Amino acid sequence: MESRDREPLVRKTSSSYHTFPEATARRLDKEYLRSLHNKRLYLAVFAAVLGNFSFGFALVYPSPVIPALEAHPSPALRLDQHTAPWFGSVFTLGAAAGGLSTMLLNDCLGRKLSIMFSALPSALGYALLAGAQGLWMLLLGRVLTGYAGGVTSASIPVYISEISHPGVRGMLGACPQIMAVLGSLVLYALGLVLDWRWLAVAGEVPVLAMVLLLCFMPNSPRFLLSQGREEEALGSLCWLRGQDTDYAREYEQIKDSVRKQSRRVSCAELKDPFLYKPILISGLMRFLQQLSGVTCILVYLQPIFKKTSVILKAEYDAALVGLVRLSAVAIAAVSMDKAGRKILLFVSAGVMLVSNLTMGLYIHFEPVSHNGTVANTTLASSANLPAEPTNYITLIPLLATMFFIMGYAMGWGPITWLLMSEILPLKARGVASGLCVLVSWLTAFTLTQFFLPVVNAFGLEVPFLFFAVISAGNILFTGCCVPETKGRSLEQIEAFFRTGRRSFLR
Repeated sequence: MESRDREPLVRKTSSSYHTFPEATARRLDKEYLRSLHNKRLYLAVFAAVLGNFSFGFALVYPSPVIPALEAHPSPALRLDQHTAPWFGSVFTLGAAAGGLSTMLLNDCLGRKLSIMFSALPSALGYALLAGAQGLWMLLLGRVLTGYAGGVTSASIPVYISEISHPGVRGMLGACPQIMAVLGSLVLYALGLVLDWRWLAVAGEVPVLAMVLLLCFMPNSPRFLLSQGREEEALGSLCWLRGQDTDYAREYEQIKDSVRKQSRRVSCAELKDPFLYKPILISGLMRFLQQLSGVTCILVYLQPIFKKTSVILKAEYDAALVGLVRLSAVAIAAVSMDKAGRKILLFVSAGVMLVSNLTMGLYIHFEPVSHNGTVANTTLASSANLPAEPTNYITLIPLLATMFFIMGYAMGWGPITWLLMSEILPLKARGVASGLCVLVSWLTAFTLTQFFLPVVNAFGLEVPFLFFAVISAGNILFTGCCVPETKGRSLEQIEAFFRTGRRSFLR
């Protein structure tokens, strides 16, 4: 009965979608956005981003655990300067595999089921970490939680962008990063009171909550339309927008866009700027994001602070940085739909540049007496040494790291994920998002694997000065290549790449 009542409205809206003058269409769009009910949309987003909470939790798991395992009494579990880098970096190798598999999962299972699928390797990985009796169990647990993180990294931003409307897509697009940051902060906080096995047990909680909530959430309307399931797509959009809104007009816009992209991408079509430009921009953004050094800094945060002899205990400094990171992402979420994407990317890269440069120069010119015997140890083993008396100049590395994380979290953290989900064309979104995540985590694996050897061979200042150079490149890339998508529908963004007319983004 409900579907028959909706059909006349759909037909009527379909014709008006094509015949309304542009000014009238813009007015109707604004009126429509004001009429929407977002409570169910927010609930669906919250259910999905619990996967990012687990991802953030697992990503920084080595930060408090590496020092504990280096001092473990059992030789089978004890980490040394050779195994500690693998424990820190193998997560990103699993994430790369997860991103690769999502190229198929996103289009076969759909966005929602792909997110739910990630719970299986995540839960198994945490179980292996909690009950580990040898190094192989630790590494396999890290690989499996990394694999789950790669799947969620590629699926959740796409799911959120496809169920959101332009009025809140920027804010909701920052939610994955907010929850990842919150997961890291909770890990740092729990690391103060729990040992490494119970930390892994605690990681199971958000995974189970995510699966339970997603069972009651709808699939993406765009994905359902791409599968020819029109009634389900209309019902999904009705659930997300509210039954008493003019959701049928938005449905026709989405349907028209999907109809134009009904075929799979062929190799010949990759020569079309409509496809290769957004894919190239998204991939390079993920590459540059990781080259800025954020994963290395987060994974080895406590050992870095111990190496630089900061004024507080390393575990408290790590928790403080996590709190700053959460605050910065929240600021970005609120301002993204007002200030725009590009201005936040510029500010973010500028802050990262200054912070990395400050950190590198501080380490280079700092007198050896500040670090004492710590200066002659490896970065991993320095995490076990007792803190030495310091003076207030050692606040500099703490403040520099806090500003770096704040800058990253304001722009190059959340916006790279959001833009990836916004600018990729629908017909290539599932495959391309997985490809971008693969590029991202292969880069992260390479950096985290070589970070400790480079530090031990050349000093801690070398990677930070390298990260500063990359941050300067991020500024140039933003100015030359990144489009502004604030307030634009996914269909308008696709029209811009299809035609090259910037009027679609004004």
